Amino acid sequence: MVTFSAQELIPSSKFAKNFGTYLAQIREQSVKKLAVLKNNKIEAVIVSKDEYELMMQALKEKKAKEFELSLSSALEDVKQGKTYPIEKLWDSLDD
Repeated sequence: MVTFSAQELIPSSKFAKNFGTYLAQIREQSVKKLAVLKNNKIEAVIVSKDEYELMMQALKEKKAKEFELSLSSALEDVKQGKTYPIEKLWDSLDD
């Protein structure tokens, strides 16, 4: 779970009134992230464009790795004879 310092927690009304100030803080990296609060609950997290792009790249790489592992596992199942032809599946559904 992500934690936030007191200076990173901003009520939505204050955020709206001081948007430019908070945008500058993110851009100048005086804070890495800001959490916008509504009714004392985090509704949004603001990060820089660069930070967002890094997060999206990391997510893309994670998903690619998961797909690669899934594919490797599936190919191993085929090699070990743990799969069945689709025709056999359809025949079993007809029974």
